[in-house]
Amino acid sequence: MCRTLAVAFSAAVAAISITGAASAGCYNCYTPPPCATCYQQQYVPPQYRTVDETVMVSPSSVVAHRTPAQYRTVMVPQTVMVAPPSVQYERIPPQYATRQRVEMVSPGYSYYAPLAIGCASCGY
Repeated sequence: MCRTLAVAFSAAVAAISITGAASAGCYNCYTPPPCATCYQQQYVPPQYRTVDETVMVSPSSVVAHRTPAQYRTVMVPQTVMVAPPSVQYERIPPQYATRQRVEMVSPGYSYYAPLAIGCASCGY
C-alpha cells in the first residue's frame, strides 16, 4: 500500500511538472530555481577621455637694456660725451604650451540585466 501511494504521488508530481513546462511552450528545459526570469550582473568599465588644454608657461615681460653714456677725450685736457645714456626695452611675449590630461567621463558601475533563458529543444 505504501509503495502504491509513493508511485501515485511521484506520478502526480511528474504530471504537474510536465504540464508546467508544456504551458510555457518549452519542452525538456531547465528553469533555474529562483525564478523564470533570471538576472545577470553586468559591469560597465569607467570611461575616460583625453583633454588638450593650453597653459601659460611664462608670462609676458619687458626687459630693459641700459647703455651707458660714451665719452671721448677730444683735446688733451677735455673729455666730451659722444653718446648720451639710453635704455632699450625688449618685450617678450608670453609662452604657451599644450598639456594633455586624462579625465573621467563616467565612473564604472554594475547593474543587473534580465537574462533570457533559452531552450535547447524549442529555441525559445
